[in-house]
Amino acid sequence: MAYSESGPSATSSAPTPPDSGHQETIVVIDFGSQYSRLIARRIRESKVYCELIPHTAPWETVAHLNPKGIVLSGGPASVYEKDAPLPPDWVYESRLPVLGICYGMQAMVHQLGGKVAPASRREYGYAELIQDTPSDPIFHETPESMQVWMSHGDHISELPPGFSVLAHTDNSPIAALGDRNGRIGIQFHPEVVHTPKGKQLIENFLYKICGCSGSWTPGNFVSETVAAIRDQVGGGKVICALSGGVDSAVAATLVHRAIGDRLTCIFVNNGLMRHREPERVRETFKKYMEMNLSYVNATEHFLGALRSVTDPETKRKVIGEEFINVFEDEASRLGQVDFLAQGTLYPDVIESQVPGDDVSAKIKTHHNVGGLPEHMRMELVEPLRYLFKDEVREVGLELGLPREMVFRQPFPGPGLAIRIIGEVTNDSLDTLREADRILMEEIEDAGLYEDLWQSFAVLTDSRSVGVTGDFRTYGNVIAIRAVTSDDAMTADWARIPYEVLGRVSNRICNEAPGVNRVVYDITSKPPGTIEWE
Repeated sequence: MAYSESGPSATSSAPTPPDSGHQETIVVIDFGSQYSRLIARRIRESKVYCELIPHTAPWETVAHLNPKGIVLSGGPASVYEKDAPLPPDWVYESRLPVLGICYGMQAMVHQLGGKVAPASRREYGYAELIQDTPSDPIFHETPESMQVWMSHGDHISELPPGFSVLAHTDNSPIAALGDRNGRIGIQFHPEVVHTPKGKQLIENFLYKICGCSGSWTPGNFVSETVAAIRDQVGGGKVICALSGGVDSAVAATLVHRAIGDRLTCIFVNNGLMRHREPERVRETFKKYMEMNLSYVNATEHFLGALRSVTDPETKRKVIGEEFINVFEDEASRLGQVDFLAQGTLYPDVIESQVPGDDVSAKIKTHHNVGGLPEHMRMELVEPLRYLFKDEVREVGLELGLPREMVFRQPFPGPGLAIRIIGEVTNDSLDTLREADRILMEEIEDAGLYEDLWQSFAVLTDSRSVGVTGDFRTYGNVIAIRAVTSDDAMTADWARIPYEVLGRVSNRICNEAPGVNRVVYDITSKPPGTIEWE
């Protein structure tokens, strides 16, 4: 279906974006690019709220967001292929500004009457972009010649009606195009660091073309979220799953600001925590957070449920269901409780796959997203569901939480269970806890803790021959994992100094029971995930 410059045909029913007082939003339509999540990150960094949605999402699921503009992501398909994913009709019927990036540009051109064809020469990597229309708002405060990052095998062979060329490269005569309705297409990727002026280009679209105000700030988030929690909960009671990490701490603080003593935090010792973690969490909570706290030691309960379980997905679902069972038991003891608050984050939601998304693959089930049992009687309160981790930390600082809590490294809800390859037993937990304790001591002593996104030990299911004293051993292999990241959507393995790794290895082999070999994981994400399971 082709659209004219003036909009859809008279027979179309064009939806009108609502004029509400809600947070202004940019909608990012995902076509399966490895950079789609990064586009969302860059928009959020520019103080504009955005949500990543599948290309199949109907207007009804978008209208309430009060969108100010639309971004079409890149993707691996070619628009002329059969069943290639394309933007829904409402993208153009809404009359909103549109920024098409790489495949998103080609999809827009294809739908609006232009032509896309295979390029005689693919273009991957750096390119020099030359502006043909420097006065266009998309190029505000950018040089007329600048470096950009290309990744495409198709090109625009014919412009759609009403569009003009905005920029070119040596290999792409049409590297950027636009029309008078705020619809912009760029063949390169502004969201990656390899396009140095990419942030400026994105902000130009947000502020110069979409008219955004930049109201996505921690302070605004706190006030709006507290109000939303009050509306959702009404006069009800809430229990909050407290883990000791920043996510649950921030979620609990927001709920407490909204409803006060009608919140009870429940800290469950599931037996899958790090060395002295239960004691540390209770001490920190008592020192900094004046809330009702209920402590439940459910170690035997969880280990019993995990007996003989070896599949990673099954582990996550078992743990998720056991958590809910404990919370429901506690809720019954506390009287009528209708709501469960937890610190679900946006990457959790994205990686557990958005319903209806047929171009982005599910990576894994998060215990607090896909692991909840159908019979759960409480309604979820998830104030952080659309935040990235660094945004949660900014909100934590806005709420006045201590730095030691806000910048604690992420720890997975399923705990050490997904860092033990195979069955979880008391012996395997003892071995892993000791190895992990040693690693964290050395990381902190070396001053590396806040430089790393995560650092942890994994008890693998491998055994290796070794020598201890004059005796042959056949012991466990511990893998060390340490990564740097901004939001856990992508990560790079950390270049920890050799002398630190040497001390870690020596201590683990000497102090952790049954271990005679330590290896270091140098896999980035992708292709690997951060956790091993």
